[in-house]
Amino acid sequence: MSIYLTAIVKPKPETKAELRTLLLNMVLQSRKEDACIQYDLHESEEKDLFIFQEEWKDQAGLDLHNKREYLLDFIGKSSLLTDGIVIHKTSKIA
Repeated sequence: MSIYLTAIVKPKPETKAELRTLLLNMVLQSRKEDACIQYDLHESEEKDLFIFQEEWKDQAGLDLHNKREYLLDFIGKSSLLTDGIVIHKTSKIA
């Protein structure tokens, strides 16, 4: 059964360009993973936010993703580049 995630990333104004580069690399790397079904990055037109829409094949694939070096690198830098990250795990109902 698929795992769905929506991650909302609030950049610090002074680091937005650097953060965008890092996030685009995460998209490129994540889409290479066998368990990745969807990994899309959006930018809000109304607020200063980046939004990921993700779908993973299963929990084991998501767990493996969460151990990848590029994701751990992002997590390590996130407190310097963002004003917060909120992740929602959801169930598709329609």
